[in-house]
Amino acid sequence: MWAFLLAPRDRVLRGGETTVSQRTLSTCPSCCQEAECKKEMLDVKFMADTKIADSKRAFELQKSAFSEEVNIKVRSHRSPGLGLRAQDLATSLMLTTLLPQTAEAQLAYELQGAREQQKIRQEEIEIEVVQRKKQIAVEEQEILRTDKELIATVRRPAEAEAHRIQEIAEGEKVKQVLLAQAEAEKIRKIGEAEAAVIEAMGKAEAERMKLKAQAYQKYGDSAKMALVLEALPQIAAKVAAPLSKVDEIVVLSGDNNKVTSEVNRLLAELPASVHALTGVDLSKIPLIKKATGAQV
Repeated sequence: MWAFLLAPRDRVLRGGETTVSQRTLSTCPSCCQEAECKKEMLDVKFMADTKIADSKRAFELQKSAFSEEVNIKVRSHRSPGLGLRAQDLATSLMLTTLLPQTAEAQLAYELQGAREQQKIRQEEIEIEVVQRKKQIAVEEQEILRTDKELIATVRRPAEAEAHRIQEIAEGEKVKQVLLAQAEAEKIRKIGEAEAAVIEAMGKAEAERMKLKAQAYQKYGDSAKMALVLEALPQIAAKVAAPLSKVDEIVVLSGDNNKVTSEVNRLLAELPASVHALTGVDLSKIPLIKKATGAQV
């Protein structure tokens, strides 16, 4: 039988032998609770073992007392003056007298033994129940510890990583929005600048045409004629441009006078064409009037 005595510094007494074990308790709460549960379990086991030992000791004492009582009664009925056969006969008579008492004592002995065995079994059951409860408590603490460890090592890092990814996505989204806004603002500014340039060019062209018109109004006939004469070579070049690809022109006519009249007709139509294009009446120029035969 082991006897446990818990003392400071975890001094353990086992079978009269004293050993001192220095244990370093973990600072983990679940480890401390597990150690506390084991300590309580050992306390309960010690108390149960003590009760069982006391019951067995009392049973053995009662058994020894009963046997001693029977032996004393047997010795008391023996007489030194009788022969051996007579003593055996006296002992048999005494045992016959004591038989009912012995049977009752045996029955009481068996009942007491059964009660002691029942107590022992009850104590063992209680020990098993306490051990099971403590084991369940330890398992629950281990589950809590594992859950906390899981939260600390897996869930929280995963949540932190998810939060980090979400922040990166939000930042990228804001970046894209700002880039789109900047690009739209750039396009708007460029459009406004181009519109301003076009507007300025239009205003400048309108102003130029206005000033040009005002200048034309102030021109006299001689100035207008000079402008027309200056533009005539360009007009003639544009009109004659298709003819530059022609090597020669052959006028087929049986009548030489008809060719001459055709040339005169073309020259006569020239002032009207120039007037339609430029608004300048060449027929008012004396030299051209004379050449074309136009009437003022």
